[in-house]
Amino acid sequence: VQLQASGGGLAQTGGSTRLSCAASGRTFSNYATAWFRQAPGKERDIVAGINWSGSTVYADSVKGRFTISRDNAKNTVYLQMNSLKPEDTAVYYCAAAGSITRSRSSYPYWGQGTLVTVSS
Repeated sequence: VQLQASGGGLAQTGGSTRLSCAASGRTFSNYATAWFRQAPGKERDIVAGINWSGSTVYADSVKGRFTISRDNAKNTVYLQMNSLKPEDTAVYYCAAAGSITRSRSSYPYWGQGTLVTVSS
């Protein structure tokens, strides 16, 4: 599976942005897909994940603000980010695995990162 992340850029506190992760290669609908983020000097942690059936998981810090969704027909997963905070500033990565897990080491497929900067 090859993953291509896009979106991001500069946003204002309280604003919104949407990230996209386009997949190619193997049957995308068979995979769970997640978004991770990594801020400078911090670990890469899961933000949200969605499995093939649409079940989702979220980090506590983004619950109620971010929404992950997938369009299997377009082989794309989205991360809608609302009510942005400066602490959401990070490089965001999409990743794919056989099932949802919060552990980044369990994801064999990764896209390149896309930077989201939230200005205060």
